[in-house]
Amino acid sequence: MSGLTIDKVLPGSIAEELELAPGDRLLSVNGHPLRDVIDYNYFTADDELELEVEKGDGELWELEVEREEGEPLGISFQAPAPARCGNNCVFCFVHQLPRGLRGPLYVKDEDYRLSFLYGNYVTMANIGRAELDRIKEQRLSPLYISVHATDAALREKLLGKSGILPILDVIRELAEARITMHTQVVLCPGWNDGEAFARTVHELAAMHPWVASLAVVPVGLTEHRQNLPALAPVTKEFAADFIGKWYPESLRLEERLGEPFLFLADEFYIKGDVPFPALDNYGDLPQLENGVGMIPLFLSEAEQVLQEAEALKPAKLTVVTGESPYRYLSDFLERLSGATGVAMQPVAVRNRLFGPTITVTGLVCGADVVASLQGMELGDVVFVPDVMLKEGEGVFLDDLTLDDVERQLGVEIQVVESTPYGIYDALVQRLG
Repeated sequence: MSGLTIDKVLPGSIAEELELAPGDRLLSVNGHPLRDVIDYNYFTADDELELEVEKGDGELWELEVEREEGEPLGISFQAPAPARCGNNCVFCFVHQLPRGLRGPLYVKDEDYRLSFLYGNYVTMANIGRAELDRIKEQRLSPLYISVHATDAALREKLLGKSGILPILDVIRELAEARITMHTQVVLCPGWNDGEAFARTVHELAAMHPWVASLAVVPVGLTEHRQNLPALAPVTKEFAADFIGKWYPESLRLEERLGEPFLFLADEFYIKGDVPFPALDNYGDLPQLENGVGMIPLFLSEAEQVLQEAEALKPAKLTVVTGESPYRYLSDFLERLSGATGVAMQPVAVRNRLFGPTITVTGLVCGADVVASLQGMELGDVVFVPDVMLKEGEGVFLDDLTLDDVERQLGVEIQVVESTPYGIYDALVQRLG
């Protein structure tokens, strides 16, 4: 069904003057039927609009709008239902989830619209000519594309899907239309490393600047891989060797292209026990949400915080984290304790839900926090990083709430932003 259901109407807005209300459906703008919020943004760019609206009682209204340049209509819409993923990727994390988690975690989306709107990575394996034409016509840029391999046969093997458009053809067409793309490779040893990875890097770099960046992240393997293809983990030796070869190559590419292009995920440096490059090597951090540059950014920000930190009221508290960033957080908290006089105890939470190979903070569940902290002297409060919780809901991956964890541990839980300033600001608010 075409049209968008209105979720909210801003008080004092044009929409309120037009007597639009939540639950009404905006069917078309200037004669163009609306499929989603992208259509709405695209077709409402003009200052003179003709709106077709279906009211909550089924009555159809036709409205004419004249507005000042850039003046918003003042309506927002319910989030679109994402297109489902039809791939069967050999490394799919959803296929490795244990039972008993909340339902939405088992849903795989594959929607180029969410790539444009929210920066979600998509493989583009479920698009055809109509979708490509729309991307170009409506200038849906930038997009975030999971490439994994540019060799078409290898990519189909990795995605577990045949008959898809060759990704190089797709990216080349989008580049010719001047659509900016950020790309990624999930590196699976023995599958898309070695010569296959070298080919991927070379062929994507050839389409710079429209292919603006390429991140490579190590495959994540849980202990729940039943009846799935055999995959080798990224070991300490593999990670160190990979950095030894590809970090120098990233510098050569930067010199040739004029800006950083190839980015190695933080997890490679952590697994390989290799020092991180300086933050300057990450440019404007285009792959930060992909786990690239988070630790260098944390270390840089930590130095700024330590220069500003002042003495606070004495207190004792605990800060939890995943195992990967523990050493960096621990060093920061030790120095911050010296500057503020607040005793801060870092605790690395072992991931019992997914298994010991999963060490990132964002995949720590509530039950594992409880298991790691029970029986310890926790102090006045436990700081929990926001990345452990579903945004806006205060719920862990296993559906435990903050209240559940507080009750089981018998101590106050406070959610803090998972940055040096986030931790320090929380201290100042409590103890300043």
